[in-house]
This record gives sequence, C-alpha cells and structure tokens, in this order.
Amino acid sequence: MFEEFFNHRKPNAEKLVAFGFTPVSGVNLYKRAVMNGDFDLCVEINSAGKVDTRLTEAETGEEYVLYKTEATGVFVGQVRAEIASVLREISEECFDQAIFKAPQTETVIKFVKEKFGDDLEFLWPRFPENAIWRRKDNTKWYGLIMTVDGRKIGLDTDGKVEVIDLRTDPGKRDAILALQGRFPAWHMNKNSWYTVVLNGVVPDGEIESAISESYTLAAGPKGKTNG
Repeated sequence: MFEEFFNHRKPNAEKLVAFGFTPVSGVNLYKRAVMNGDFDLCVEINSAGKVDTRLTEAETGEEYVLYKTEATGVFVGQVRAEIASVLREISEECFDQAIFKAPQTETVIKFVKEKFGDDLEFLWPRFPENAIWRRKDNTKWYGLIMTVDGRKIGLDTDGKVEVIDLRTDPGKRDAILALQGRFPAWHMNKNSWYTVVLNGVVPDGEIESAISESYTLAAGPKGKTNG
C-alpha cells in the first residue's frame, strides 16, 4: 500500500536526515503524531528503499492495522488519507528520481549535475522514461535521455536500452555515426543530433566530452527550436 508514491524513486540519505529520519541498524526511522495526536506513525525505510509504516495508538501503544487491510469506513479512510499525505511529503522531500537504471546513465547524470548544475526535466507524464537537459540561459535542450527498444535504433536486441541524444555539427555527423555505439538520432533532427547507447560501449570520457560539445552547440539566441 502507498507504493505508488515511491515508484521510480530512490532515497537520498542526506535528505532523509535533514527531514528528521534517524539511521538505526541499517534502516532509517521517522516518527510523527497523526490524527490530532491520537496515533503515532513510524515510517521505516531500508537500504533498498523499501518503505514500511507502523501506526500505534498514542494512549495504549497498541498497533492499528486496519488501514493496511481492505477495511472500509469513514475513520479508516481518514487514517489512510493522513498517512498518504505524510508519505507523499517524504517522497517529494527525501527521494530522488530513479527512472534510469544503467550504471553509465547514472554516471552521465552525475557528470551533468556537477559540471553544469542541471537536473533532468521529465516533461511528459505519459513517457516517464524520457527526460531532457536544457541550458538555463536560453532554455534550449542539449541532451535527451530515453529508454527505447534496442531494435528501433539499430541494435540486434529485443531488450530495452537507455540512450542519450546529443547535438552535433551537421558536418561531423557522418564521422560520428561511423563510430561504435553511435546511431542516427532517435526522435530528434537527424542532421544535427545523434544517439549514443549508454551500455558502456562508448567510454564515459567520450560521452562527457560529447555532452560538453552539445551544451556549447545549444548556445545561441532565444526563440530557436530545439531541433
């Protein structure tokens, strides 16, 4: 129950402590009085990010479990709603997006944050596995990370892969596409963008240099399209 608040998200240890969680024997614990102080809510988050709750009556210390069952009624509904409000707050304040799983994707996300100070923007609720980076000065995109079917970009695999679309000088496009791990741009202008598969085939350093070049190429007057 309440799992939807934490889908595609991972706990941030520093944010948990700042929020009020206490690390205890490999888990993080947080307590708050709820239902006008009649109950004490304990939220436990383990090292894998699994969230569990325990609700006890403040006066007796007895555990109240009906909110975890299919029980119906006005009171149990109010209890669920208040717990949901607390968990939604914890999700928003203490968890980071964890849409992407490939180790190299995590590496480039960290690189962009450290070099340019930019976080991924998830613009499309219907496509939660797509996100972009844009320059702060002119809002133009310089990177797009997606999870796609490998065969759609030219790989000999049926599995999903994580990729990054980057800008390039059209005059360099053919030379770039001749390199391993690079493909014609997926969902972007194929003359000025290309796709790199984030599976380790292309070294981290080369991808980081390509991101920096894409960032530079995105500079320019406001109002131009992202293509």
